[in-house]
Amino acid sequence: MNPATALATVLVDELVRCGLTDVVLAPGSRSAPLALAFYEQSKIRMHVRIDERSAAFLALGMAKRSGRPVVVVCTSGTAAANFHPAVVEAHESGVPLLVLTADRPPELRETGANQTIDQIKLYGSAVRWSCEVGTPEERPGMVAYWRSLLSRAWHLAMGPDPGPVHLNLPFREPLTPDGDESWCEPLDGDATGAWTRVRAATPGSVLHVPATRRGVLVVGDGAVNVKRYVAAASMAGWPVLAEPNGNARYGDHALSAHHFLLSVPEFVERHRPEVVVTLGKPGLSRPLLSYLRRAEEHVVVTPSLSRWPDPVRSATQVAQEAEIPVVSGDDAWLKGWRTADLVARRAVDAVLDESGELSEPRLARDLVSAMPGGSLLLAAASMPIRDLDQTMHPRRGIRILASRGASGIDGLVSTAIGAALAHGNRAYALLGDLAFLHDQNGLVIGPQDRRPDLALVVINNSGGGIFSLLPQSAFPEPFERVFGTPHDVDIASLAAAHALPYTRLESMDGLAKVMAGEGLRIVEARTDRAVNAALHARMREAGQDAVRASLRL
Repeated sequence: MNPATALATVLVDELVRCGLTDVVLAPGSRSAPLALAFYEQSKIRMHVRIDERSAAFLALGMAKRSGRPVVVVCTSGTAAANFHPAVVEAHESGVPLLVLTADRPPELRETGANQTIDQIKLYGSAVRWSCEVGTPEERPGMVAYWRSLLSRAWHLAMGPDPGPVHLNLPFREPLTPDGDESWCEPLDGDATGAWTRVRAATPGSVLHVPATRRGVLVVGDGAVNVKRYVAAASMAGWPVLAEPNGNARYGDHALSAHHFLLSVPEFVERHRPEVVVTLGKPGLSRPLLSYLRRAEEHVVVTPSLSRWPDPVRSATQVAQEAEIPVVSGDDAWLKGWRTADLVARRAVDAVLDESGELSEPRLARDLVSAMPGGSLLLAAASMPIRDLDQTMHPRRGIRILASRGASGIDGLVSTAIGAALAHGNRAYALLGDLAFLHDQNGLVIGPQDRRPDLALVVINNSGGGIFSLLPQSAFPEPFERVFGTPHDVDIASLAAAHALPYTRLESMDGLAKVMAGEGLRIVEARTDRAVNAALHARMREAGQDAVRASLRL
């Protein structure tokens, strides 16, 4: 099956699962995959109009009367522009429309190719959401992407603030079925219905999670109502896999080595969950993200039903509130998690403690352990927060922040100062040297402005340390110039230029002195990128070996 036909087939099937009954089609060439797929679907009524403007208003009328989304389809070029008046009317009057515009592939744009205009976000602010779907490709994961995308578009068109949604669909030739039905993965969806079911935001609407002992609570960045769900998971006998900035890594059910557990295939196979409930946006650990695909039911709890985090397209239900039921039974499920977590944690700690030398992951672990109760820590979005994720022991009484919305390097000194001022208590920031230098202007504070009690702990490995752990490090000749980006900045001199106290952390024995300081100050910890990469490899090997050994007991 060619990619255009595959995408169109999945798209139409998912719309049927969502509840689509009517489509309005304006004929054209580039939209052929969609036209043929809709034609073959007997559960959808097709309406054909030769004028795109008339087609869009026909769809508008049906959707306005029925209160349900109607799809309108056209080919590329000015055909899509002729939808605009009806889209504007749907936007202003709150009518649910799904606008599907076929498009030329990216390589034909801005070349003078026939019937090609800029269709990306063509309708501006007159839609609830606009998405460039991307040229379909035959590779695993595409079906989950397409179905998740369509179910999201359907929900956003439906409301609670109904209106038009625009999906731009670029197709490469061939545009018609080629007789080959094979594809690299099943095209089918879940037999239970739409890929992602969204619980409407009505007063008192609470999703009741299926009752099971084999559940997992995952907590990522931006999670809300954390205490409530951690307590419910504990009552249900579920492990809690919490990223540090989810602020849920505390209590008897919180694990601290799940990154290593979930990177062992044998462990994952024995611990396939029936339900995963996710709070916030997880994204620090690839093994954890892969694990989300294993759940039979993946419930995403989110404050906003217009945007919900689902990075691996595995969500089956989305709700603003969910109830985790208490289930009686043995605790073998939880015990298996906790046993493996304990041995992995001990193995990783042994690697970190085998030498008294300063290291990046040990600094992250020990800094959090030594922070006084009530303290705040802001961790840079690259290596520091990942080191915390892999080394931080469960503890209460502190707050951890990270700018993981877009995970940028910029503005972190200023962000840390702002967070510390708002916090009003002891505060720390764990930053890489590049993140620190990128926002050194944040240290410019006028004499009349308040300064926080904040220690800026700067890990100086002379460049971008995270790249030493990524595949880019396999190319040694260009690596330093284009990824490592070493510098010769003297951080002590930079601190002096801003009249800030400066401390050089030479070994872990000096950490207590760092914790005891007051006011805005800079602490520098120098490390070596190659040594750090080797240490992470030993941590990974030790953690995985310990988990495998525990499975054989």
